[in-house]
Amino acid sequence: MSRATIYSIATMCGVSPATVSRAFNRPELVSAPVRDRVLAAAAELGYQPSSAARGLVTGRAGMIGLLVPDITNPFFPLLVRAIQRAADRVDSPVMLIDAEESAAAEVRLVARLRGRVDGVLVASPRAPASALREAARDMPFVLLNRVQRDLSSVICDNTAALFDAGEHLYGLGHRTFALLAGPSASWAAARRSQAIRRWARGRDVRLVELGPFRATYKGGRRAGEALLRTDATAAFAFDDLMACGVIAELAGQGVAIPADRSIVGCDDVLLAQAVTPRLSTVTAPMDDLGRVAVEVLTREIEAPEGAPAHKRLPGVFTPRDSTGPARAG
Repeated sequence: MSRATIYSIATMCGVSPATVSRAFNRPELVSAPVRDRVLAAAAELGYQPSSAARGLVTGRAGMIGLLVPDITNPFFPLLVRAIQRAADRVDSPVMLIDAEESAAAEVRLVARLRGRVDGVLVASPRAPASALREAARDMPFVLLNRVQRDLSSVICDNTAALFDAGEHLYGLGHRTFALLAGPSASWAAARRSQAIRRWARGRDVRLVELGPFRATYKGGRRAGEALLRTDATAAFAFDDLMACGVIAELAGQGVAIPADRSIVGCDDVLLAQAVTPRLSTVTAPMDDLGRVAVEVLTREIEAPEGAPAHKRLPGVFTPRDSTGPARAG
């Protein structure tokens, strides 16, 4: 059987090939009865419109870009999957690029995407605001987990959840806490630290600040070493991967969790539930983050002259086994 084309569909329906093309690419220009007839014929013949051909008609690449800072961090595969699922619902493949924790690479890689994609999602960028502004020039552009007034953004706001985590630990009798700060270039790390400081100021507790540390397992091991030099009985780690490094370091030094120290992570990646003890953490609404990010970027693509949109989705504290009553004495 020969491959179906717009010409075979046109012959079958008794219309011109141009009408068939418009039925797929500019349906508003074709009457409903004709479009229904074209779509029925396409289904019968097994026709699939070419994305390349569609791009010639619409002037679009039919693809979006997604830039992440470190694909080895277990937070980002979950985010990639959520975005890919959301993008699939609008028939848009995703081009994934890893910046390998380099702010300079982020700007360079976004520039390379220009003309190859219809818009770009940039997750947890490390680049300064001026560089991101330049990278986004004349391109639909949405930030994830970072807010910049002149660019659209979608974030998980963990402030209330971190307050809940603090109250959970306070209720368990903890009074001296450690803040294990994340990367200095991370906007999310700064926000999380600010939230924990605000909570601590509202309670009669002592907060010991340590770091910054890299958001890696090794960074967590170093954070664990620093934690052991303090008298803090509970610690807030920047994210789950760091928290797992902390747990490993403490276990290696014979420190029991949660009997001797309590640990809280952030993001609720799969590792948080697989580690022993299971990690108390802040759960991010990953599916919603992906869906809303694609929705905002789609609006940017279709109406680039609109004002930047800023969406905030709340995280939720999820207590598990890494937090327990403060040790006596």
